[in-house]
Amino acid sequence: MQFPKILFEKREKTAVIRLNRPKEFNALDFELTVSLAKALEVCKDDPDIRAVVITGAGKAFCSGGDVAMFGSAKDKGEAIRQLVELLHNVIVGIRQIPKPVIAAINGVAAGGGFSMAAACDLRISASSAKFKQAYTSIGLAPDGGWSMTVPLLIGFGKATELAFLDPAFDAKKALDLGLVHRVVDDAELEKVTMDMALKLSRGPAAAFAVVKENLRRSMMGLLEQQLELERRGMHRVGRTADADEGITAFVEKREPRFGA
Repeated sequence: MQFPKILFEKREKTAVIRLNRPKEFNALDFELTVSLAKALEVCKDDPDIRAVVITGAGKAFCSGGDVAMFGSAKDKGEAIRQLVELLHNVIVGIRQIPKPVIAAINGVAAGGGFSMAAACDLRISASSAKFKQAYTSIGLAPDGGWSMTVPLLIGFGKATELAFLDPAFDAKKALDLGLVHRVVDDAELEKVTMDMALKLSRGPAAAFAVVKENLRRSMMGLLEQQLELERRGMHRVGRTADADEGITAFVEKREPRFGA
């Protein structure tokens, strides 16, 4: 099965979805994000798929929204709005699949990539992976459910720190925070992830589906509300002078001058 900008394969009863824009560090553009949502739908509907792995091609998991795409858009705010809505379809898709979804974080996870990893059921990280909230550094606000899933994983205080100070941190720190479940050597990431996926695919599928449904129902209403709040917030900040400056500065590879 083929999707634009995604490599999709089935290994026994596991689907592997690999974001495939390695030169752009798997940044999310419209086509890739639509493909990802469609691939998740296939995984949901295929009874032969009992576990799902999301990972990236090359040296990155996903660096978030394609800021260069925003920078070249005639209307930056509109481009941001459209991508946010597409990403939110992906997040809802991850949560609605009645099967375990594993994020195999093979490199940088930033912005929407961070949000996507946090939405998955399990997270295994390569030791070289780097993490960054990334939104606020370019004058935007986290989306993709970040403001709900990340505080649930690491606590309100730490999530606030990441949102305001936006530090970059390594896989060990991610493990210490509780953001990821395991950290493994880069060379072992695929084997460890597939071993876990294989174990899950051979497990009690009906029980896993009920567990995920129960977890989904406990948070889905809140998640949908939070996604809507994030969408509105991103629509608002995406049209500000700070966002315009942040995106321009990112493209020009310089420090932004907010409020100048």
